[in-house]
Amino acid sequence: MRSIWNGAISFGLVSIPIKLVNATENHSISFRQIHLADGGRIRYRKVCELDEEEVSGGEIGKAYEDADGTMIPITDEDLAQLPLPTAKTIEIVAFVPADRIDPLQMDAAYYLSANGVPAAKPYTLLREALKRSNRVAVAKYALRGRERLGMLRVVDDVIAMHGLLWPDEIRAPQDAAPDGDITVRDAELDLADALMDTLGEVDMDSLHDDYREAVEELVAAKAAGEIVLPAEPEDTGDGKVIDLIAALENSVRAARKSRNVEGAGDGDGGSGMADVHPIKKTSSKTSGKTARTTEAEQTTKTEQTTGTAKKTTHRTPTGKTVTRSGSSTAKKSAPKSTGAKKSTSTAKKSAGSAGSRTTAKKSTTKTATKKRTSSSSGGTTAKKTARSRKRTSA
Repeated sequence: MRSIWNGAISFGLVSIPIKLVNATENHSISFRQIHLADGGRIRYRKVCELDEEEVSGGEIGKAYEDADGTMIPITDEDLAQLPLPTAKTIEIVAFVPADRIDPLQMDAAYYLSANGVPAAKPYTLLREALKRSNRVAVAKYALRGRERLGMLRVVDDVIAMHGLLWPDEIRAPQDAAPDGDITVRDAELDLADALMDTLGEVDMDSLHDDYREAVEELVAAKAAGEIVLPAEPEDTGDGKVIDLIAALENSVRAARKSRNVEGAGDGDGGSGMADVHPIKKTSSKTSGKTARTTEAEQTTKTEQTTGTAKKTTHRTPTGKTVTRSGSSTAKKSAPKSTGAKKSTSTAKKSAGSAGSRTTAKKSTTKTATKKRTSSSSGGTTAKKTARSRKRTSA
């Protein structure tokens, strides 16, 4: 990596020669301005306002514009003569806990590399001291014509420096908070906690710029002469008031579904992280009507099914089941009619046997009656004959 600044770290009386290199790089896609009529590139030229002539870089200097518009020239020699001890030195002024640094102050980031073999030992000493103390160093340095504030910390085995804004460069958050006294319910906080737990942590290395990739695909499609269809606009809610509880619940379900967490509940087929849209609340009257409509539909279906059963199945007085054709219900009840026929025939057999037993009883009773009648008539005749014989002998 190419160094952008050479100097030294001032650590008390210890001086550590270092080189400053950029720790970050910009991957944003840049565009050129063109003339729409013919596609020609638009360029900016530096022109003097007095003679309206274009000037080169060597002819351009610095000046400070006074309140009345007067230009006060300032040369590089003037700036070099200023008593600036940090012109070529990163001067450490304090060591503080890392949480003392407000992230709002964070600016550009740099790597500090030891410049030469003699710098290796003091460089390693400072690095290990920072590691063991669990603190960061606050320093001053000068870069690009101005003095800046920096924070030194250890990244792996390298000392990194974050440029910091001066405290008076941080604006107070005035009028940024919502107006009025807003109360958040515990149920809403619980759902917010559940959403945070579901989203969990993320591997920072897996994050990437989706917009930049979309721009690259657009440029490639345009270069290939392909037709690019416009993307569907996303529903941003248009500032409408939404049901916060419903939105949080849907967000939790969508997050669980996208991360393949069990117990996600009913959904519309996990298609990744879903957007949260306003949920229309159903009134109690509508719910009651829906419930009554559902019950009526179910009752109607039940009555229709019962009516079909009555029409398709008919039981005769003899116990037979008559089935009408063209009904699946009648077909299912056909085996039952066979059973009814069997029971009918069995009943007939039972009735026949019972009738024969009754006939036998009747015939036996008649025979006994005849015997008693004949015996009684015989006795009477014998008595009459005896009486007639007595009369004759007399």
